[in-house]
Amino acid sequence: MSIKAAKDYKKYLNPEVISSLKNMKLRARLIVEGFISGLHRSPYHGFSVEFSDYRPYIPGDEIKHIDWKAYGKTNKFYIKQFEEETNLKSYLLLDISASMSYTSHKLSKLQYASYLAAALSYLMIEQRDAVGLINFDDEIRKYLAPRSVKSYLSQILKELEQIKCSEKTDTAKTFHEMAERIQRRGLVVVLSDLMDDPDELISGLKHFRHNNHEVIVFHILDPMEISFDFKRNALFKDLETGEKITTQPWHIRADYRKLMQEFINNYKRQCRMNRIDYVLLDTSRTFDLALMEYLIKRKRIGG
Repeated sequence: MSIKAAKDYKKYLNPEVISSLKNMKLRARLIVEGFISGLHRSPYHGFSVEFSDYRPYIPGDEIKHIDWKAYGKTNKFYIKQFEEETNLKSYLLLDISASMSYTSHKLSKLQYASYLAAALSYLMIEQRDAVGLINFDDEIRKYLAPRSVKSYLSQILKELEQIKCSEKTDTAKTFHEMAERIQRRGLVVVLSDLMDDPDELISGLKHFRHNNHEVIVFHILDPMEISFDFKRNALFKDLETGEKITTQPWHIRADYRKLMQEFINNYKRQCRMNRIDYVLLDTSRTFDLALMEYLIKRKRIGG
Protein backbone atom coordinates (compact mmCIF):
# COMPACT_ATOMS: atom_id res chain seq x y z
CA MET A 1 0.00 0.00 0.00
CA SER A 2 1.32 3.48 -0.87
CA ILE A 3 1.95 6.11 1.78
CA LYS A 4 -0.89 8.18 0.40
CA ALA A 5 -3.29 5.23 0.58
CA ALA A 6 -2.20 4.51 4.15
CA LYS A 7 -2.88 8.12 5.10
CA ASP A 8 -6.28 7.98 3.41
CA TYR A 9 -7.20 4.91 5.43
CA LYS A 10 -5.93 6.47 8.65
CA LYS A 11 -8.56 9.18 8.50
CA TYR A 12 -11.16 6.48 9.16
CA LEU A 13 -9.76 6.08 12.67
CA ASN A 14 -11.17 9.54 13.42
CA PRO A 15 -14.54 9.27 15.23
CA GLU A 16 -16.08 12.31 13.54
CA VAL A 17 -15.15 11.05 10.07
CA ILE A 18 -16.65 7.66 10.88
CA SER A 19 -19.86 9.24 12.20
CA SER A 20 -20.46 10.78 8.76
CA LEU A 21 -20.59 7.38 7.04
CA LYS A 22 -23.95 5.90 6.14
CA ASN A 23 -24.00 2.55 7.92
CA MET A 24 -22.38 0.49 10.63
CA LYS A 25 -20.91 -2.14 8.32
CA LEU A 26 -18.97 0.48 6.36
CA ARG A 27 -17.83 2.13 9.60
CA ALA A 28 -16.58 -1.16 11.05
CA ARG A 29 -14.73 -2.19 7.89
CA LEU A 30 -13.00 1.16 7.36
CA ILE A 31 -11.97 1.50 11.02
CA VAL A 32 -10.34 -1.93 10.91
CA GLU A 33 -8.74 -1.35 7.50
CA GLY A 34 -7.42 2.00 8.66
CA PHE A 35 -6.00 0.37 11.76
CA ILE A 36 -4.38 -2.52 9.90
CA SER A 37 -2.87 -0.22 7.28
CA GLY A 38 -1.20 1.81 10.00
CA LEU A 39 0.23 -1.10 11.98
CA HIS A 40 3.42 -1.44 9.94
CA ARG A 41 4.09 2.29 10.32
CA SER A 42 3.61 2.27 14.10
CA PRO A 43 5.77 1.19 17.07
CA TYR A 44 3.80 -2.07 16.83
CA HIS A 45 4.96 -2.87 13.30
CA GLY A 46 5.86 -6.40 14.41
CA PHE A 47 2.26 -7.20 15.19
CA SER A 48 0.63 -9.66 12.82
CA VAL A 49 -3.09 -9.68 12.09
CA GLU A 50 -4.00 -12.56 9.84
CA PHE A 51 -7.43 -12.97 8.31
CA SER A 52 -6.90 -16.49 7.07
CA ASP A 53 -9.16 -19.43 6.35
CA TYR A 54 -6.34 -21.74 7.44
CA ARG A 55 -4.46 -22.56 10.61
CA PRO A 56 -1.28 -24.60 11.13
CA TYR A 57 -1.66 -28.36 11.53
CA ILE A 58 -1.55 -29.50 15.16
CA PRO A 59 -0.73 -33.12 16.08
CA GLY A 60 -4.05 -34.81 16.72
CA ASP A 61 -5.90 -33.04 13.90
CA GLU A 62 -7.55 -35.38 11.42
CA ILE A 63 -5.32 -35.86 8.37
CA LYS A 64 -8.31 -35.70 6.06
CA HIS A 65 -8.66 -31.98 6.83
CA ILE A 66 -5.14 -31.11 5.63
CA ASP A 67 -5.16 -28.80 2.61
CA TRP A 68 -2.72 -30.49 0.23
CA LYS A 69 -2.70 -27.58 -2.22
CA ALA A 70 -1.44 -25.32 0.54
CA TYR A 71 1.18 -27.96 1.39
CA GLY A 72 2.33 -28.03 -2.21
CA LYS A 73 2.88 -24.27 -2.22
CA THR A 74 4.42 -23.87 1.24
CA ASN A 75 5.76 -27.31 2.18
CA LYS A 76 3.87 -26.88 5.46
CA PHE A 77 0.72 -28.55 6.74
CA TYR A 78 -2.37 -26.38 7.09
CA ILE A 79 -5.90 -27.23 8.20
CA LYS A 80 -8.82 -25.69 6.38
CA GLN A 81 -10.93 -23.96 9.01
CA PHE A 82 -14.65 -24.53 9.06
CA GLU A 83 -17.24 -21.84 9.67
CA GLU A 84 -17.97 -22.93 13.23
CA GLU A 85 -14.34 -23.17 14.34
CA THR A 86 -13.34 -20.64 16.97
CA ASN A 87 -10.44 -20.02 19.30
CA LEU A 88 -12.05 -17.70 21.82
CA LYS A 89 -15.48 -16.46 22.85
CA SER A 90 -15.71 -12.73 23.42
CA TYR A 91 -18.60 -10.82 24.98
CA LEU A 92 -19.03 -7.11 24.24
CA LEU A 93 -20.95 -5.51 27.11
CA LEU A 94 -22.29 -2.17 25.86
CA ASP A 95 -23.69 0.33 28.35
CA ILE A 96 -26.82 2.02 26.98
CA SER A 97 -27.81 3.90 30.15
CA ALA A 98 -28.89 7.55 29.92
CA SER A 99 -25.50 9.01 30.84
CA MET A 100 -24.05 7.49 27.67
CA SER A 101 -26.11 9.92 25.57
CA TYR A 102 -24.04 12.92 26.70
CA THR A 103 -21.96 14.80 24.15
CA SER A 104 -20.21 18.16 24.05
CA HIS A 105 -19.50 17.90 20.33
CA LYS A 106 -20.70 15.78 17.38
CA LEU A 107 -20.38 12.34 18.94
CA SER A 108 -22.11 10.97 22.04
CA LYS A 109 -20.45 8.41 24.27
CA LEU A 110 -22.93 5.79 23.05
CA GLN A 111 -22.16 6.51 19.39
CA TYR A 112 -18.44 6.25 20.05
CA ALA A 113 -18.90 3.01 21.99
CA SER A 114 -21.11 1.52 19.30
CA TYR A 115 -18.58 2.28 16.54
CA LEU A 116 -15.82 0.73 18.64
CA ALA A 117 -17.99 -2.33 19.31
CA ALA A 118 -18.65 -2.65 15.57
CA ALA A 119 -14.93 -2.50 14.76
CA LEU A 120 -14.07 -5.02 17.47
CA SER A 121 -16.78 -7.38 16.21
CA TYR A 122 -15.45 -7.12 12.66
CA LEU A 123 -11.87 -7.75 13.80
CA MET A 124 -12.82 -10.70 16.03
CA ILE A 125 -14.88 -12.50 13.43
CA GLU A 126 -12.24 -11.98 10.75
CA GLN A 127 -9.80 -13.70 13.12
CA ARG A 128 -12.24 -16.63 13.54
CA ASP A 129 -13.05 -15.77 17.14
CA ALA A 130 -16.64 -15.85 18.33
CA VAL A 131 -18.18 -12.57 19.43
CA GLY A 132 -21.42 -11.76 21.20
CA LEU A 133 -23.14 -8.47 22.08
CA ILE A 134 -24.93 -7.55 25.29
CA ASN A 135 -26.70 -4.18 25.58
CA PHE A 136 -27.56 -3.24 29.16
CA ASP A 137 -28.78 -0.50 31.49
CA ASP A 138 -30.33 -1.68 34.77
CA GLU A 139 -30.79 -5.07 33.14
CA ILE A 140 -29.81 -6.93 29.99
CA ARG A 141 -31.79 -5.44 27.11
CA LYS A 142 -30.32 -7.50 24.28
CA TYR A 143 -28.25 -10.66 24.33
CA LEU A 144 -26.64 -11.99 21.17
CA ALA A 145 -24.69 -15.12 22.07
CA PRO A 146 -21.14 -15.42 20.69
CA ARG A 147 -20.75 -16.95 17.24
CA SER A 148 -17.88 -16.94 14.78
CA VAL A 149 -19.61 -17.31 11.40
CA LYS A 150 -19.11 -14.30 9.16
CA SER A 151 -22.81 -14.00 8.42
CA TYR A 152 -23.39 -13.29 12.12
CA LEU A 153 -21.58 -9.97 11.86
CA SER A 154 -24.54 -8.44 10.02
CA GLN A 155 -26.85 -9.25 12.92
CA ILE A 156 -24.50 -7.63 15.44
CA LEU A 157 -24.04 -4.54 13.29
CA LYS A 158 -27.78 -4.21 12.74
CA GLU A 159 -28.30 -4.22 16.49
CA LEU A 160 -25.59 -1.60 16.98
CA GLU A 161 -27.18 0.55 14.27
CA GLN A 162 -30.48 0.62 16.17
CA ILE A 163 -29.42 1.12 19.79
CA LYS A 164 -30.73 4.00 21.83
CA CYS A 165 -30.04 5.17 25.35
CA SER A 166 -32.46 4.27 28.13
CA GLU A 167 -33.15 6.12 31.38
CA LYS A 168 -31.78 3.67 33.93
CA THR A 169 -28.53 2.12 35.08
CA ASP A 170 -27.41 -0.67 37.37
CA THR A 171 -24.11 -1.79 35.93
CA ALA A 172 -23.09 -4.06 38.79
CA LYS A 173 -26.32 -6.04 38.63
CA THR A 174 -25.76 -6.73 34.93
CA PHE A 175 -22.15 -7.80 35.48
CA HIS A 176 -23.13 -10.29 38.17
CA GLU A 177 -25.89 -11.69 35.97
CA MET A 178 -23.55 -12.08 32.99
CA ALA A 179 -20.82 -13.65 35.11
CA GLU A 180 -23.29 -16.34 36.13
CA ARG A 181 -24.56 -16.83 32.60
CA ILE A 182 -21.19 -17.27 30.86
CA GLN A 183 -20.10 -20.85 31.41
CA ARG A 184 -16.99 -21.24 29.29
CA ARG A 185 -13.92 -19.11 30.00
CA GLY A 186 -13.87 -16.16 27.63
CA LEU A 187 -12.98 -12.52 27.10
CA VAL A 188 -15.34 -9.89 28.53
CA VAL A 189 -15.05 -6.45 26.92
CA VAL A 190 -16.83 -3.63 28.77
CA LEU A 191 -17.70 -0.39 26.95
CA SER A 192 -19.08 2.07 29.49
CA ASP A 193 -18.67 5.46 31.15
CA LEU A 194 -18.72 3.59 34.49
CA MET A 195 -21.10 6.19 35.93
CA ASP A 196 -22.30 4.03 38.76
CA ASP A 197 -21.30 3.17 42.31
CA PRO A 198 -17.60 2.31 41.90
CA ASP A 199 -17.52 -0.26 44.71
CA GLU A 200 -20.53 -2.10 43.34
CA LEU A 201 -19.23 -1.94 39.79
CA ILE A 202 -15.79 -3.26 40.75
CA SER A 203 -17.53 -6.08 42.62
CA GLY A 204 -19.24 -7.04 39.36
CA LEU A 205 -15.96 -6.97 37.44
CA LYS A 206 -14.31 -9.12 40.12
CA HIS A 207 -17.08 -11.66 39.64
CA PHE A 208 -15.90 -12.18 36.05
CA ARG A 209 -12.33 -12.66 37.23
CA HIS A 210 -13.45 -15.06 39.96
CA ASN A 211 -14.98 -17.18 37.19
CA ASN A 212 -11.65 -17.11 35.29
CA HIS A 213 -12.76 -14.77 32.52
CA GLU A 214 -10.33 -12.29 31.02
CA VAL A 215 -11.60 -8.71 31.21
CA ILE A 216 -10.79 -5.47 29.43
CA VAL A 217 -12.60 -2.25 30.35
CA PHE A 218 -12.88 0.63 27.89
CA HIS A 219 -13.79 3.60 30.08
CA ILE A 220 -15.46 6.01 27.67
CA LEU A 221 -15.88 9.66 28.65
CA ASP A 222 -16.59 12.91 26.84
CA PRO A 223 -13.60 15.33 26.77
CA MET A 224 -15.59 17.93 28.72
CA GLU A 225 -16.35 15.41 31.44
CA ILE A 226 -12.61 15.24 32.04
CA SER A 227 -11.59 18.89 31.50
CA PHE A 228 -14.81 20.68 32.64
CA ASP A 229 -13.65 23.49 30.38
CA PHE A 230 -17.00 25.25 30.09
CA LYS A 231 -16.65 28.99 29.41
CA ARG A 232 -20.06 30.40 30.40
CA ASN A 233 -22.67 30.01 33.10
CA ALA A 234 -24.19 26.59 32.63
CA LEU A 235 -27.22 24.55 33.61
CA PHE A 236 -26.23 20.95 34.37
CA LYS A 237 -28.82 18.20 34.29
CA ASP A 238 -28.39 14.65 35.54
CA LEU A 239 -29.46 12.54 32.56
CA GLU A 240 -30.66 9.70 34.79
CA THR A 241 -32.33 11.49 37.72
CA GLY A 242 -33.36 14.74 36.01
CA GLU A 243 -31.82 16.80 38.82
CA LYS A 244 -30.64 20.27 37.70
CA ILE A 245 -28.08 22.77 38.96
CA THR A 246 -27.00 26.16 37.60
CA THR A 247 -23.43 27.26 38.28
CA GLN A 248 -20.42 29.19 37.05
CA PRO A 249 -18.10 26.38 35.91
CA TRP A 250 -14.83 28.22 36.52
CA HIS A 251 -15.66 28.48 40.25
CA ILE A 252 -15.82 24.73 40.71
CA ARG A 253 -13.47 23.57 37.91
CA ALA A 254 -10.46 22.83 40.10
CA ASP A 255 -12.49 20.81 42.62
CA TYR A 256 -14.34 19.01 39.83
CA ARG A 257 -11.11 18.01 38.05
CA LYS A 258 -9.67 16.72 41.31
CA LEU A 259 -12.75 14.59 41.98
CA MET A 260 -12.84 13.31 38.39
CA GLN A 261 -9.16 12.35 38.53
CA GLU A 262 -9.81 10.49 41.79
CA PHE A 263 -12.76 8.75 40.12
CA ILE A 264 -10.58 7.63 37.19
CA ASN A 265 -7.59 6.70 39.35
CA ASN A 266 -9.76 4.55 41.59
CA TYR A 267 -10.92 2.50 38.61
CA LYS A 268 -7.35 2.22 37.31
CA ARG A 269 -6.10 1.05 40.69
CA GLN A 270 -8.91 -1.41 41.35
CA CYS A 271 -8.63 -2.91 37.86
CA ARG A 272 -4.88 -3.30 38.21
CA MET A 273 -5.28 -5.01 41.58
CA ASN A 274 -7.71 -7.50 40.07
CA ARG A 275 -5.75 -8.16 36.85
CA ILE A 276 -8.28 -6.35 34.69
CA ASP A 277 -7.08 -4.30 31.71
CA TYR A 278 -8.28 -0.70 31.96
CA VAL A 279 -8.21 1.74 29.03
CA LEU A 280 -9.39 5.34 29.38
CA LEU A 281 -10.84 6.76 26.16
CA ASP A 282 -12.45 10.07 25.41
CA THR A 283 -14.74 10.42 22.43
CA SER A 284 -12.25 12.52 20.47
CA ARG A 285 -9.60 9.78 20.51
CA THR A 286 -8.91 7.79 17.37
CA PHE A 287 -9.96 4.14 17.48
CA ASP A 288 -6.49 2.65 16.97
CA LEU A 289 -5.60 2.87 20.68
CA ALA A 290 -8.54 0.67 21.66
CA LEU A 291 -7.96 -1.84 18.85
CA MET A 292 -4.28 -2.15 19.74
CA GLU A 293 -5.14 -2.73 23.41
CA TYR A 294 -7.50 -5.49 22.32
CA LEU A 295 -4.84 -7.13 20.12
CA ILE A 296 -2.29 -7.01 22.94
CA LYS A 297 -4.82 -8.63 25.25
CA ARG A 298 -5.72 -11.23 22.63
CA LYS A 299 -2.08 -12.12 22.09
CA ARG A 300 -1.54 -12.64 25.81
CA ILE A 301 -4.57 -14.92 26.06
CA GLY A 302 -3.51 -17.05 23.10
CA GLY A 303 -5.82 -19.86 22.04
